[in-house]
Amino acid sequence: MTHWFPGPPSTFARKSIGLLGGSFNPAHDGHRHIAETALERLGLDEVWLLVSPQNPLKGSDGMAPLAERLASARRIARHPRLRVTDLETTLGTTYTAETLTLLRQRYPRLRFVWLMGADNLIQVPAWKDWSEIFNTAGVAVFARPTYSIRALTGVAARRFSRYRLPERHARRVPGTDPPAWVFIHTKLHPASASAIRAAAREAP
Repeated sequence: MTHWFPGPPSTFARKSIGLLGGSFNPAHDGHRHIAETALERLGLDEVWLLVSPQNPLKGSDGMAPLAERLASARRIARHPRLRVTDLETTLGTTYTAETLTLLRQRYPRLRFVWLMGADNLIQVPAWKDWSEIFNTAGVAVFARPTYSIRALTGVAARRFSRYRLPERHARRVPGTDPPAWVFIHTKLHPASASAIRAAAREAP
């Protein structure tokens, strides 16, 4: 099955695009919650769900095939402005920083915002060239149960503290030259891919 891939740069007007990357193993309503909240709170035109071929920080054990993970993402992306794509497969990129760099080069008229949960703000210093993520695109971090306080006192939050925008100005992030980021407090969604997988293993 062919999955959506952005067209030539000339086909895009100037838009704000949220990028929600991950393994989506499987995709769940928590992903949808973040994507829809991002559309509203950041004033985005679209959110692209980037289904990773293989997260370099996760082993392949227990990882569903890419086609299954894409299918699960398509099931939860029931919104005209949510798009599911495995564009990293076509781009040949593995790391978020290089994906963002290529997208900025290929689509200079688009304004990208990287979307992630508070748990990833804690982990992001372990990502390759992680500072370049903040220097290449706007970043929006969404509260997640039990992670928010640690996230806001962690390495990434402290290093880029001077570039954090007040939450009431979240809609400014897409149009602000990076680095620019915001922490968004929102209704906490309990869904967890690992919990879903565990429940599936225990099911008769």
